[in-house]
Amino acid sequence: MVAPTVLATVVLGAYPLVFILLTAFSQSSLGRPLQAWVGTANFAEVLSDGDVTASLVRNVGYAIVVSALSVVLGVVTALALRAATTRGSIVRTLLLLPLITPPVIVGVVWKLIFNPSGGLLGTVLSALGRQGEPVAVLSSPASALVGIGVADVWEWTPLIALLVFAALLGQDRSVAEAAALDGAHGLRFFRSITLPAIAGTVAAAFLVRLVLAFKVFDLVFVLTSGGPGTSTSVPAYLIYQAALQQFDLGRASTITLLLAIVVTVVTLPVILVARRLHRD
Repeated sequence: MVAPTVLATVVLGAYPLVFILLTAFSQSSLGRPLQAWVGTANFAEVLSDGDVTASLVRNVGYAIVVSALSVVLGVVTALALRAATTRGSIVRTLLLLPLITPPVIVGVVWKLIFNPSGGLLGTVLSALGRQGEPVAVLSSPASALVGIGVADVWEWTPLIALLVFAALLGQDRSVAEAAALDGAHGLRFFRSITLPAIAGTVAAAFLVRLVLAFKVFDLVFVLTSGGPGTSTSVPAYLIYQAALQQFDLGRASTITLLLAIVVTVVTLPVILVARRLHRD
């Protein structure tokens, strides 16, 4: 009875993991994997590469910032949706648009928005009276990652909003009405009544968003291709370069394992907090 499930788990989970482990400790190319056992040589080479370590650190900072922004904006949006009476259903439908848009299309749209020659951002700034050189968000090492983050937050904030909105709908109205009668309103009501009721959902949503942010590749590929220089290179993009451009599976698998370790370290505290909040 459980054979199909076990087989699917082995094929989709265990086999790729074992293959990555074997190639990480061996000399492997795309055409000839597992040529020779090299031990930890791949790890030593990757960890001595400043671009890889910088991309791991960059990915951690990026994931935390965009996840926090997505959660804050998502909670605010969910509260606004609950307060809406006549237009709530329309807005909820519109919120689905970023989610159902393919990530590559999201990247193309935001690349057009950030285009310094006639893009929406430049047009709006010109209409507001800005003079001087066009704003080239994706061409500057200082702002390119910010531009990717804006597109990422726009794409995934609706998911957080819908998850939190569902939790708000399940909130006990009698408790809210009693608190309102006792004089709890505005920020005090949110902090004392609403937030404790949805804290578990918010923590779980933050965890999901954090994992999605660590996996960012498509936006980087479409918007900047890791540039300018290496300012927007993230581990997922380096894995793509190593495996499909340099055909070095050993290096790609090594970066994959290092990324998995980093993701585990960062997300484990969030998982523990989410479990505790759900129990409470």
